Amino acid sequence: MKKITKAVIPAAGLGTRVLPITKSLPKEMLPIVDKPCIEYIVEEAVAAGITDILIITNRGKGVIEDHFDYSPELEASLAKSKKEAELKTVRAISDMANVTFIRQKETLGLGHAVLRAKAFAGGEPFAVLFGDGVITGKVPAIKQLIDVYGEFGEGVVGIQKVPAEDFSKYGSLKVENIRDNIFKCTDMREKPKTIEEVLSLYSIIDRVVLPARIFEILERTKPGVGGEIQLTDAMREIAITTGMTAVEFVGTRYDLGNKFGFLQANIELGLQHPDTADQLKDYIKTLAAGLV
Repeated sequence: MKKITKAVIPAAGLGTRVLPITKSLPKEMLPIVDKPCIEYIVEEAVAAGITDILIITNRGKGVIEDHFDYSPELEASLAKSKKEAELKTVRAISDMANVTFIRQKETLGLGHAVLRAKAFAGGEPFAVLFGDGVITGKVPAIKQLIDVYGEFGEGVVGIQKVPAEDFSKYGSLKVENIRDNIFKCTDMREKPKTIEEVLSLYSIIDRVVLPARIFEILERTKPGVGGEIQLTDAMREIAITTGMTAVEFVGTRYDLGNKFGFLQANIELGLQHPDTADQLKDYIKTLAAGLV
């Protein structure tokens, strides 16, 4: 079984659910405590054994490239000031993986964005970590999928149950339990319009592992929901033919595509950060005492 060492992070969305800040700042660069969202996602990939990462951006997101590049002036200033800890932190960002970038020149959907990674994948299976979701836990979520791919040799989707009232906001999967938190997925539907179209309340959440043949499928996939080329539509072909595996991953997921998810991530991860945990805990206690 081919070891998975490549990951794709689509980060070309417009971030309309968190406007107005995303008018001038990519949502992937919004901070969680002291790091941008996308750095958490890259760290997850690296912790899972990924060595090469392609981030798909678009116009106005050059700041993401700058973040993962060297900063000679900043590093020289930190070295001169003897700020060794800060210097180590800054250099580690640039050295954690081989990070490259490509632009999605037209926002034609997630499937179209992933198709831009064809040359990068080079005929190998690869991981996809959606730029909207930060997932924390003892075992990286994408590693949980990669481990299952190694066992079954199929495409793998990370899944969680979604609220019944939100079925039209998510994709829906037809699944059958294999064991524990591992399922067989034999069909999927992107954002069903009616409850009758819902296959189950399990939906793909932020992480997938795909075989290289997804590109051949994407090249002939017609625009679907929203007039966009949907990755779900291409994965469905694999699901209904050879089948895919679904993993109900273990971890805490923060949806950074909406304002509450961003606030939640800052509070919960701030309570875990050594520089902010004690002070934030005391502040929350004081604040909560005054809430009605």
